[in-house]
Amino acid sequence: MAETLHIGRKISKIRELRGIKQETLALELGISQQAISKIEQSVEVEEEALSKIAKILGVTPEAIKNFSEEAVVNYFNTFNDNSTNNGAVYAFNSTFNPIDKLVEVFEENKKLYEQLLTSEREKIELLKNLK
Repeated sequence: MAETLHIGRKISKIRELRGIKQETLALELGISQQAISKIEQSVEVEEEALSKIAKILGVTPEAIKNFSEEAVVNYFNTFNDNSTNNGAVYAFNSTFNPIDKLVEVFEENKKLYEQLLTSEREKIELLKNLK
């Protein structure tokens, strides 16, 4: 099938653009990294799974279905060219604060580590109870 209809590849591209690893997406969904890999190789994805993935990626299921790399390129090409008259200097209009994004990533990592720590503590308690 054409790549324009390959939902798995679209999920992969959006995940990569968002800077999210397969392992992180898997952890959020409560499945294995291998399962994410399999989803990203799939031409079609069940609506329920697509909705969950879309929520984690911060987009709508329709955004995944309608995603195209050409649209992304066109989007970035629509930024105003604020060059000087001689064309030597270009300004880029950023729509987000990089520091805010960095803080957001640190908070997400903190949350993931706390989940991992909680899981490990639960395992320890289960092992203690087996004795």
